[in-house]
Amino acid sequence: MTSSYIETAKRVISMERDAVDALLARTDDSFDRACELLLNCQGRVVVTGMGKSGHIGSKLAATLASTGTPAFFVHPGEASHGDMGMIRPGDVVIALSNSGTTAELVTLIPLLKLLAVPVLAMTGRPQSELAQAADVHLDVGVEQEACPLNLAPTSSTTVTLVMGDALAIALLEARGFTADDFAFSHPGGALGRRLLLKIDSIMHTGDEIPKVNSGAALSEALLEMSSKALGMTTVLNRDGTLAGIFTDGDLRRAIDRGIDIRDAKIDDVMTRNCRSIQPGMLAAEALRIMEDNKITVLVALDDKQQPIGVIHTHDLLKAGVA
Repeated sequence: MTSSYIETAKRVISMERDAVDALLARTDDSFDRACELLLNCQGRVVVTGMGKSGHIGSKLAATLASTGTPAFFVHPGEASHGDMGMIRPGDVVIALSNSGTTAELVTLIPLLKLLAVPVLAMTGRPQSELAQAADVHLDVGVEQEACPLNLAPTSSTTVTLVMGDALAIALLEARGFTADDFAFSHPGGALGRRLLLKIDSIMHTGDEIPKVNSGAALSEALLEMSSKALGMTTVLNRDGTLAGIFTDGDLRRAIDRGIDIRDAKIDDVMTRNCRSIQPGMLAAEALRIMEDNKITVLVALDDKQQPIGVIHTHDLLKAGVA
């Protein structure tokens, strides 16, 4: 029985993949016109659709809104009973209907014409009433649904979803939408933390920074490491600038070399020319530096090359960045 489930899964995935592949050949000048229509919108983009198309429409509206195109979803049934007032001159309507004959959508067309609100239709039938009435039409038709009865919207909703994503990303690129813009739309959760959080908010500062002077005994450095519990210590020159760092890894390498940790000096075993960062850096960028260099700690330096903070991968994990 399990193999039958797997075979069904593979069949559905293959059918939907083929439906998306077929969409490539139908992506033509109409897509350019659709993007220009949306870019020139002076108001908001209003997405509407019934049933499963409505669910895809809700997702499309959310994707547009989060990538720089003001958008929201209006249920077409509710639009006929008061919510039509949410649509104003200057807006653009994206209407989704696989058949292109959905009564609730077709009913809205004359009202939208009166408001001079242009319509971008996404249907599976270019000759349908909705497609013909639209200012721009995108063909999202499929030969067959993945449903064995060819009834449940499956391949058709996938193709519509993909076309909607293509529109959103094309608009994002045309607007020059940046990571900072994206962060502004996603201030909460892990995404917002990765895009907005700076090291200054989470790094260890002041007395929390492990410090020993150049020339100190290794045993003194080990005591400092233990007391600050960061698995490292900075090593400072006489003027307070960073001479190097000493980490747990350096300790293991010193032991492997047979160095007597009771008599050794920190200068003999520390890492010189270590990686450092500047205050104000995004925590996500600090994480990338750690990952690229396979290290677990970074020292933040001021413009005089003096340590003002230390950040550990554990701090990034705790902050939800890693």
